[in-house]
Amino acid sequence: MSRLGLAIAVLIACTPAFASPLTSTEAEQLASVSAPFAVTREHVSGDIYHYQFDLRVGSTPNARVRVHRVVRELSPWRPRPTTHAVMLLHGDFANFVTNFVPSLGNPASSAPGLAPYLVSHGIDTWGVDRRWTLPTADGDISDLGGMGVNQALEDTAVALAFARATRTLTDHDSGQIVLGGFSHGAQLTYAYAAADGRHISAIAPLDIYYDLAPEDADLRAFACANAAAERDALAQGVTDSSNSLFITAGSLARSAPLEPSPVFPSYTNREVLFTLAGLTWWLAPYTPLYHLSAPILDAEGNATGLRESSEDDVSAWFAGAPPHQSMREAADFDDIWCGTSPRPELAKIRVPLFYLGAAGGFGDRGLYSTTRVSSTDVTTLVIRRFGPDRVAEDFGHGDLLYAEDAPALAWRPFAAWLVRH
Repeated sequence: MSRLGLAIAVLIACTPAFASPLTSTEAEQLASVSAPFAVTREHVSGDIYHYQFDLRVGSTPNARVRVHRVVRELSPWRPRPTTHAVMLLHGDFANFVTNFVPSLGNPASSAPGLAPYLVSHGIDTWGVDRRWTLPTADGDISDLGGMGVNQALEDTAVALAFARATRTLTDHDSGQIVLGGFSHGAQLTYAYAAADGRHISAIAPLDIYYDLAPEDADLRAFACANAAAERDALAQGVTDSSNSLFITAGSLARSAPLEPSPVFPSYTNREVLFTLAGLTWWLAPYTPLYHLSAPILDAEGNATGLRESSEDDVSAWFAGAPPHQSMREAADFDDIWCGTSPRPELAKIRVPLFYLGAAGGFGDRGLYSTTRVSSTDVTTLVIRRFGPDRVAEDFGHGDLLYAEDAPALAWRPFAAWLVRH
């Protein structure tokens, strides 16, 4: 398998068909794929399989670029050629699998997953995990402090180049591909397109903002305050923004839903799940009524259930979170929103853009960013059930990935746009 890695690295660096050749840094990183290079293959459903590639790109404990491919097969290890391809970047407290192929971690999942859906519609679907997803709970995180947005952009470029080279070998297609992302993965999508963009033909940010509208000064102030606090934590040596809250909430909601919660003792574990998912703005007011999953609210405004996504899927999403997350990346993302530090600017983006929002997530506030790019081909769609008076109950951020109706409401128009681009 190391020979395959070396062949891919050489192919990327040398193939004239690539409209955007690698930088010297990317070429050096991909050359290191030759030793070691690991790949696994697992069944998803029907003739759809999931491949995972671990590319060693340095000597630190977590210096790997983990690339994913979900694809239909003609026969074992032989992908069915396609003419359309997308790479998806995951959001917080998640990785590619938990966001886009949830059935692999939760076989009982009622959500088939965005990646298998796109594959079934003729779209070769790729992904890349950020390095903070790799260490286990007791793993070595001595390099966590370096895992910021700049590193993520470099890893994204390597993953895109690897995907293009692999498609040259398996699909005889060396063309650029679409880059999409969910949540902070969508913010990273914007940043990559603005800073580099050589490997991509279009972008698809799912439910995020990058630039904040002038009337959203309060949201900008919130981001600036968060960035300052995160920078202070880094200065004190804190590099891990732990996902233990989500893991605990999700795990206990699955194993002991009616028991009193150790997190919020006045709630049951099930009620904690509903609150974190349905009233997320209590802890993270990215928009005034921001929520991960559309809640069912009682007369007092308490979340008593979930309207769009199943409890099983949401609890599995939480429970499957990587134990660690990068404090530096959090600070970098908040700095982008704050707008007071140097950052890639949206005006540099000229490729086609598709924005998919959720009314109860970033929703309409993500539309302003789409007006700041230089693209002439911009499509926007915000999924909503209700009018503005019921935003608190409307389609949530994570419902774009896990809701029962997500395939019909969100994935179908996304797939149709990808086929056109």
